[in-house]
Parts: sequence; C-alpha cells; structure tokens
Amino acid sequence: MFLDELTPIVKELFQQPVGFLGGFCSGVFRLNLSDDPVKSWLDQQTGSTSYTTTPTGSDNGRTSGPQSISIE
Repeated sequence: MFLDELTPIVKELFQQPVGFLGGFCSGVFRLNLSDDPVKSWLDQQTGSTSYTTTPTGSDNGRTSGPQSISIE
C-alpha cells in the first residue's frame, strides 16, 4: 500500500536522477531559481538564461486600488 504511493517518485528518480535531486534540494532549501546566486550559477551551467521573468505593466488599462461598480 505505501509502496504504491512511492512508485512514481522512484520511477522519476531513476529516469532523471540529476534533475530530480536538483529539484528536491531546491525545494528543501527553498531556493528561488530567479534569485541571483542560483540564477547566475544556472546561467553558467547552461550557457543561457533558463528562467522567465513576468512582464510588468500588463494590467490591461486598469488602475491599482479598488474600483466602484453600479448594479441596477
């Protein structure tokens, strides 16, 4: 019963051990991949930027703060 729940985890570990352990360690240590020490190390390892940034200013013309609506 307990082994059935661990089967997908073990299968993923054996298929991609480096990626699995890297993701596991980043989760345990709560590392953010877009923070500077990790980001620069990943850039050096891959030779390119492996992270995406969220675009700023995509508020679709809305202003910040509460807005009033009228219901008839």
